[in-house]
Amino acid sequence: MKQFEINATKRGNFTKNAVKQLRRDGMVPCVLYGNKTENIHFSVLEKDLKDLIYTPSSYIISLNIEGKKSLCILHEVQFHPVTERVLHLDFLAIDKSRPISITIPVVISGNSEGVRQGGKMQVLNRKLLVNGLLKDLPDQLDIDVTDLTLGKSITAGDLKFDNIRITSPRSTIICMVKMTRASTSASAATEEETQEIPAAE
Repeated sequence: MKQFEINATKRGNFTKNAVKQLRRDGMVPCVLYGNKTENIHFSVLEKDLKDLIYTPSSYIISLNIEGKKSLCILHEVQFHPVTERVLHLDFLAIDKSRPISITIPVVISGNSEGVRQGGKMQVLNRKLLVNGLLKDLPDQLDIDVTDLTLGKSITAGDLKFDNIRITSPRSTIICMVKMTRASTSASAATEEETQEIPAAE
């Protein structure tokens, strides 16, 4: 899985005024926890986080806090309710030797049979929660929809990948081919033609 590097600075003042000053200086307060380590409070330049937060991709994060490096994942983002500016980030430390849970983007490929019949492809979930060792985690989950017919869907329970486990609910619908007027008319016409074909004597 792709890695994202972040350079950070430790912080020791947790008062409201100190936090407000951090944000005025273009910094975002953060915390790292998990993996049997004490919580570490730090700050990161807001501009350095844009490619991590505003992206469909998922990353393993290489966090450098004043020379001390840790592997982690982004666990939670808090946004301002009005300005939508990033207010705070939680990072979860991980261990290479233990399975981790992380959301991974889904990529749909292929021209489905249902779409060729006039249906419309709907993608309902673009990320799935998976569990696996760091070395086995892919950058994305590729799903071939070529054989997906009209009115049918692909759910999390339909998917299997080597060395990782899909932990999103099995009923989670990833994509489906929705019936349209054009596909309904084509289906009806096909049925009529079939009925009109005389039986062989």
